[in-house]
Amino acid sequence: MGTVSSQQDPDLLPQLIGDFSPVDVWQAHINELFYALRGHRIRDYYQTFATADYRLAYALADDYYRRLSEREKRRASGGPPELRSQSRSETAGEEGKEQRAEDPSTAGGPLTVMEWGCGNGNLAVCFLDRLRALDKDKRFYPRVQMVLVDRSETMLAQARQHPGLDQHKERVTFVCADAQDLPMYADGTVDRIFCNELWSELPTKLLLRRGADILEEYVRPNLSEKRLAEFSDWSGFVNAFTQKDEEALRRFPEFLDDLIWEREYHKVEGKALPFRKTITEFLKTLDEEVLVPVNLGAAATLKEAKRLLTPDAVGFSAFDAGTADQQVLNDPEKPCYSVQGGQFSFIVNFALLRRIAEHLGLDAVTIEAQKEFVGRSLGTNVMSLMDLLASHPRIPNPDSWEADALIIETIRALNEAYRSPYHRKLDFPLRSDMPAEERERLAHILESLKPDGVPDTVAYVTESEVREAQRALEDLGYDPDFVLAALQAPPQPVDYTHFSFSPAT
Repeated sequence: MGTVSSQQDPDLLPQLIGDFSPVDVWQAHINELFYALRGHRIRDYYQTFATADYRLAYALADDYYRRLSEREKRRASGGPPELRSQSRSETAGEEGKEQRAEDPSTAGGPLTVMEWGCGNGNLAVCFLDRLRALDKDKRFYPRVQMVLVDRSETMLAQARQHPGLDQHKERVTFVCADAQDLPMYADGTVDRIFCNELWSELPTKLLLRRGADILEEYVRPNLSEKRLAEFSDWSGFVNAFTQKDEEALRRFPEFLDDLIWEREYHKVEGKALPFRKTITEFLKTLDEEVLVPVNLGAAATLKEAKRLLTPDAVGFSAFDAGTADQQVLNDPEKPCYSVQGGQFSFIVNFALLRRIAEHLGLDAVTIEAQKEFVGRSLGTNVMSLMDLLASHPRIPNPDSWEADALIIETIRALNEAYRSPYHRKLDFPLRSDMPAEERERLAHILESLKPDGVPDTVAYVTESEVREAQRALEDLGYDPDFVLAALQAPPQPVDYTHFSFSPAT
């Protein structure tokens, strides 16, 4: 995807397929098409820390079990009456009724846990597996009612088909809905909510300050010139694109990777901007003309989470890539978003979201590095496989087959020490432009990888695993001092982050 200024000669631009609209409007449009057309092969475009890995889910389960146990002790010791027990309100709709279903023999009532943007279901599977294993006295797991929410039917279908959910099927409900608005669930009925890499996909405006005015970025899409000749029925394509007619669009050549966006800036008028005062005050802390992401969809989920959570709920957690650093946000050269397979993914402005949370009355907000949350659960330093690869002194071009070779060989080295509780075959399609000899060699390595090894190119590894694999990593050119420094390094300016709050804190 490319971007051009609206000042460019329109006669030199490719073919228009839409009008100027705020970037969040086109973001929602394109992302809906992405999941409709490409959701069934989403791993061709990107993975998340929950796609195949288990450690984020286990950390969530460890944290939940610990906090449930602490809350139970507080209630038993005679805490404030309003925190000793919680009755559940009625919820509307059949999904709400299913969500309320419980075993009458379980004491304390159901514990409703929601995952928003559930993807392929792996995070939920590993979370429930771990919670059940920790809950040896069966105090909590039998009471859990887990609600998997996703606005994409394609993604929900993948989650439903996850074989690991079969053993938890009595505990799980699937809801096709937008996490920003869940009216089928009543106020104060949920104990725990978490989402992974959802906020970056929700509607996000790009704003800047110019004097006393706030301006937002507008964009409009064009199809790149190199693809234009392939579309014989141009008016039919434009109509299908405008109407988001996925069945009609499937009859046309793929186009999401070849969109070019023009941009211009319009003044934001009146009360058109939610949380306008908070946003305006935040923009005053930055230089003029500095474009920043304003994650309004994420802000809406904070408001919805506050409504849904019980007064003594364990609370809400969001995991995503972004920054809370004012200096980074004030950098005019920072990346505001990336595009994978045509899909918009914005960095999360955690600094602004903290202010919006305070505006909503959510005072006990915690922002920490995601790897610190995971490492705390394991009692050790952790790093992502991506961080390890970035520490290599001679990093190949990421778009080259040599980069793929380094990833595969690094995973083989780590597998000397890594032992997963799950048996999963690593899904790593080899590039077509590899030399035949290299392709054969790497295919053999992939076939020989043990089933309980590193499950994905996006996974966490521990310090002990890295140290145990040190000799094999050195043979690949890794410097042990660089690797150790990466393990202990503070978060990057833009990094994976854990944003959380608890109503009762």
